[in-house]
Amino acid sequence: MKSIVSKLDLQEYINHFEKFLSRPKPLFIQGDANLHFQFIQKLSTLDFKAPKEVQNLDTQLMYLKKQGKLKIYEIYEFVKIISYFIYLKKAIYEGVLSTWLDKIIIPDEIKEIVMYFDHEGLLSEEIDERFVTINASLKHNKEQIKESLRRLLATAKLQPYLVDKQIHYIDESETLLVRGGFNHFLKGSVAARSSGGYFYVIPESISKLKKSQAQMLSQKDEIIYEYEKKISAIFAKFEPFLRFINGAFDRFDHYQARVFFAKGKNLEFIKPSSDSTITLSDFAHPALHDPKPISVDFSQKILMITGLNAGGKTMMLKSILSSVFMAKYLLPMQINPHKSHIGHFKEIAAIIDDPQSVKNDISTFAGRMLEFSKLFSKNHFIVGVDEIELGTDSDEAASLFKVILETLSQKDAKIIITTHHKRLASMMATHPEVQLAAAMYDEKHQKPTFDFLYGTIGKSYAFETALRYGISAKLISEAKKVYGEDQEKLGELIQKNIDLELQARDKLSTLDKEIQTTQKLKEQLENQKFHQEQTLNELKSELQKEYRDAIDEAKKAAKSQDSANIHRLLNKAHQKQKHAEQKEIAHEKIPLKVGDYVKYRNTKGKIVSIKKEEAMIESEGMRLRVPLKHLKRSGNPVSKKPKAKTNVTIQRPASSSVQLDLHGLRAEEAIEKLDKYLSDALITGYDEVLIYHGVGTGKLAYAVKEFLKRHPKVKLFNDAPANMGGMGATVVRF
Repeated sequence: MKSIVSKLDLQEYINHFEKFLSRPKPLFIQGDANLHFQFIQKLSTLDFKAPKEVQNLDTQLMYLKKQGKLKIYEIYEFVKIISYFIYLKKAIYEGVLSTWLDKIIIPDEIKEIVMYFDHEGLLSEEIDERFVTINASLKHNKEQIKESLRRLLATAKLQPYLVDKQIHYIDESETLLVRGGFNHFLKGSVAARSSGGYFYVIPESISKLKKSQAQMLSQKDEIIYEYEKKISAIFAKFEPFLRFINGAFDRFDHYQARVFFAKGKNLEFIKPSSDSTITLSDFAHPALHDPKPISVDFSQKILMITGLNAGGKTMMLKSILSSVFMAKYLLPMQINPHKSHIGHFKEIAAIIDDPQSVKNDISTFAGRMLEFSKLFSKNHFIVGVDEIELGTDSDEAASLFKVILETLSQKDAKIIITTHHKRLASMMATHPEVQLAAAMYDEKHQKPTFDFLYGTIGKSYAFETALRYGISAKLISEAKKVYGEDQEKLGELIQKNIDLELQARDKLSTLDKEIQTTQKLKEQLENQKFHQEQTLNELKSELQKEYRDAIDEAKKAAKSQDSANIHRLLNKAHQKQKHAEQKEIAHEKIPLKVGDYVKYRNTKGKIVSIKKEEAMIESEGMRLRVPLKHLKRSGNPVSKKPKAKTNVTIQRPASSSVQLDLHGLRAEEAIEKLDKYLSDALITGYDEVLIYHGVGTGKLAYAVKEFLKRHPKVKLFNDAPANMGGMGATVVRF
């Protein structure tokens, strides 16, 4: 714990937080994190007082379990805890916290002991009359001592021997500072000598009074001892309860410290999620005094941060790890909680420092390799690696770390890397699990902006940084000549290649989103059409019923012999007919909009614009402006002239292979990758390919074979021969 706190520059933050705790304890809160978060959120809305400082009572609980006796000050530590819970049960009377507090039933005998003490932790006089008598005697004794000292200081014969007229305390006893020869006029004992050769003397009268005082204090101690035995016996009886409430106090202490710490610094809480996605919005590392908040969406498995030195790469790495650390331990942070999301990880690791040590006989690179080797045995972790190629040749390291990172990406892990070498960045840039972030540089003002551009590789700006930190322009110019134009062009070429790759990926992603949006729109339109048809059918049925009723009324009128009744029934029929016509008109007059297909006399067209009471319709290449009231809906689209035939050219994949390895992927990821691979294989012209999926639990193999069954171009697939993978691989034929 201390190691990761130090590496992430969180020690000052943790030290400040721990001052809010009533007593020292580990940061981790035992139990359900969701429930803890719920309690903290509720407590943040309440007004309550913090508990007093309390000692650790593990040793005292052990004494009680063995029927031991506690000192009065040890008893008072338990009393402080119990008194605080009595206060909380009155102060918090609703919500989840109240429900939790209601379950803590304090025994009446324990409550009675709480009443024994005053606010200073002393036994109250009211519990025993002997305390009243002794305290009154002690008060009188102190007054006698003061009066005796005043008389002595006013004695005329003693004046020449007094060095000063102050009362000096030696070993808690009142003394006078006098010169030699005092014994002729003052009876007493020498308590000590001063550096000037004078004597600190306890007058005889004071000695007698102090002796009497000691006897009274001894009597008081005997009474206190009786109560220590009595209370310790009761505490031993309720030792399980005291152990429970001691743990409950630690739990609430965790909550209240976080709440008061957050309120004091205006910080927010983030509940860690069960997934591994990290989205930070306006997060500020607590070690920075004037921070520039960062925002990052870290959804892939690897985040590679490149760019100039002193541009904020390392602090970005530490910020992401710090946010995960603080969320894991429910510590408040400066962040926008409504736009942020932080996953939970079993372990947080940071490979930041230079591990070189003469004492351990280990080099920088060897130390780094030792730390990396430990990661392969872990799972569900997040690790940050600062300057990943530190300590060895960057070209060799790029190849090595590419393989290491690709292997680690198959585990349940998140990896954050900083580097200023382009080779590794360019090798990893197109990996589907890699995100890029580049520290930005203001070339106009020649300083870092501490902003980040996502999806690209950043320049190191080594020459500019050296110039900014005092290296002469002449030396920089010489260095640029040595570096050469070829290297500059190579760097630009690599950057352009990566940019094109990322642009293509962005366009594909945008196209996929547009397809999904179109599909959703299509479904919405189909649903709308279905509901409109239902509404129309209901209206037709209602109109038909109205029409039949009108006809029936008309028939009744015709059969009636009474002319007045005939007119009445005919009027009623006309009213029903008129009502039916109004409903039909109301249905017909659903407002027309741009894009609707309509009919104007014998011409069908599509509305392209509407202005006030007129509409512009397009029909067979012509546009007409007509009054809206003359248009009727037409469900059939306007017939269009046949379009010219379009030739589609399918580009052959740049690289392809007759085999695909799906080891370590989840079923959804594997099927997505398999689908693309089969398409590429068909375009390339392969009639047989080999898919490696492993045996494992069988879930991945099952998912692969189910997908192959449904694929329209797959004719046949079987388990591979033993020498090609056996049941862990599948041969597919087109």
